[in-house]
Amino acid sequence: MPEGCAVENPEDRVGIPDAFQRLWTPHRMVYIGGENKPADSTPGQCPFCASPNRGDDEQALIVYRGELVYVILNLYPYNPGHLLVLPYRHVADLTDLTSAERDELFDVSAQAMRVLRAVSHPDGFNLGMNQGDVAGAGIAAHLHHHVVPRWKGDANFLPIVGQTKAVPQLLTEARNALAEAWSTHAHDGEQGAAC
Repeated sequence: MPEGCAVENPEDRVGIPDAFQRLWTPHRMVYIGGENKPADSTPGQCPFCASPNRGDDEQALIVYRGELVYVILNLYPYNPGHLLVLPYRHVADLTDLTSAERDELFDVSAQAMRVLRAVSHPDGFNLGMNQGDVAGAGIAAHLHHHVVPRWKGDANFLPIVGQTKAVPQLLTEARNALAEAWSTHAHDGEQGAAC
C-alpha cells in the first residue's frame, strides 16, 4: 500500500450519511435464505400441490384453474404479474407430462400472455422452465412454466448490486386484476388451426 494511504474500516462509518440512498427490503431475505423453500418437495409437502387445495384462490394467489393445469402468481416475482403455469399433477420434468397436460400447459401460457397484455401492456415476455436444481428451479420437484411480463427499462442496478428487485404492485392487486380479466381476454385473437 502506498505511503500515507490507509484502509478504511467499514464499522467506523455505520450511521454516517453518505451519497447513497438505500432501499431496505428485509422481507427478501426469506427468499434469499430459502426459508420458505420446502426441504422435501414430495407431493405431501410441495407448495405447488397444496395451493390448489387451499380453497381460497385469492389467498392462494391462483389466477386461473384449467382442467389439467392452473396459473398462480409467483410469490417472489421478477416483475409485476410474474405468473407460473403448473400441472396439478406432481411431476418434475417436461417429459413426464402427458400430451394433454403439455398441450394445456402451453395453451394456458399463451392465454396468460394475452391477459397480461390486456391488463399490464408489457413490451415483451420471458417464458421458460428451469428443469432441475442445477438449472435454477426453486422447487425442482414440481414443474412450473414462468410467464414474465417485461417493459423497456424494467431492469436496473438493484438486482445486480443489491440482490433486490423493486416490484411496484402488490401480489393481491396483481392477482385480482389478472383473475378478473382472464375470462374476457384469455382467448382474444385466438385463431383456429388451419388444416
